[in-house]
Amino acid sequence: MSIRKLGPAALAFVASFLVPMAAFAQEAGGRMGANKFDVKVWAAVGAGFAIGIGVLGGAMGQGKAAAAALEGISRNPGAASRIQTPMILGLALIESLVLLSFVIAFFLQGLAAAN
Repeated sequence: MSIRKLGPAALAFVASFLVPMAAFAQEAGGRMGANKFDVKVWAAVGAGFAIGIGVLGGAMGQGKAAAAALEGISRNPGAASRIQTPMILGLALIESLVLLSFVIAFFLQGLAAAN
């Protein structure tokens, strides 16, 4: 196994074994549970990741769909009307997933406010 292939494997090992051990570690005289501020902070972080990943995936999907449709239209201009309608429908469905991640982010923020 080469050194280039060993780097990601070592990083995966550290991420999967050492990070959870640090997360479950408890201080000797420390607090027993999380306070409300911790819950709100992590809910805000989760909301940020939810909307960020949703938007990133949606943007990449819409870009690839539009590129494929334009490539198909450029190869066969006569089929533009048959390509354009399913492309617009696909873009709308992709955008609905982005909006769903936006709604999930708001639910996470509401969860943080309730606690």
